[in-house]
Amino acid sequence: MRYAIYFTPDKDDPLGRVAERWLGRSVFGRQVPAPVAVDTFSAAEIAFHTAAPRRYGFHATLKAPFRLAEGKSEGELVATLEKFAAEREPVVLERVAARRLGGFFAVVPATPSPELDRLAGEVVEAFEPFRAPLSPEEIERRNPENLTPEQLKNLHKWGYPYVFDAFRFHMTLTGRVPEAEAARMERAIDAFFGPLLLEPLELSSLALFAEPEVGAPFHIKSFHAIGGARERKSA
Repeated sequence: MRYAIYFTPDKDDPLGRVAERWLGRSVFGRQVPAPVAVDTFSAAEIAFHTAAPRRYGFHATLKAPFRLAEGKSEGELVATLEKFAAEREPVVLERVAARRLGGFFAVVPATPSPELDRLAGEVVEAFEPFRAPLSPEEIERRNPENLTPEQLKNLHKWGYPYVFDAFRFHMTLTGRVPEAEAARMERAIDAFFGPLLLEPLELSSLALFAEPEVGAPFHIKSFHAIGGARERKSA
């Protein structure tokens, strides 16, 4: 089993609910209709383009998937995340936008947020003791030959290339979309999400996700309010 620490909106958040319909899956375990036709894309095309992010659900990575270090337990991880979240303050992104990053589309902050970057870095550092070292196979899956020196250093030290200065908050909406279809996909996303992308996004919780076995869909194991404003909810 692997674990990950992600941000995902509360189960009743409007953006999260629409993103579930877009991806055709809920990480909270509720039934969601299969992807539907959007703009000029057929339902089958939307299902194809959302297949990769569907396995992970609508989320932003803060601590990338990891196996538990020897001597650590799930219970200890949950308790530590509960305490960590209670000691932080929520982060508000005044605007988000759907943009293409390296070929795929994602919801990203419209402007930089030092508070968000700081929170992400704290998550990486605080939960490093829970991470087992990467296996050679896990390192190879990251295509180290394509990483910058900084990213490669991060991979070996922190288990993930995109942390600290290399971190970029994003909530993935598609797999890689060919350049020829990018403008069409952008229109489809704008049509589907509408004015929700104009609303502020509050990061008021952290979620522990789990992958029961290699290749299985990730699901929420526990949900923790930042600042302790709400009781933790377990999926």
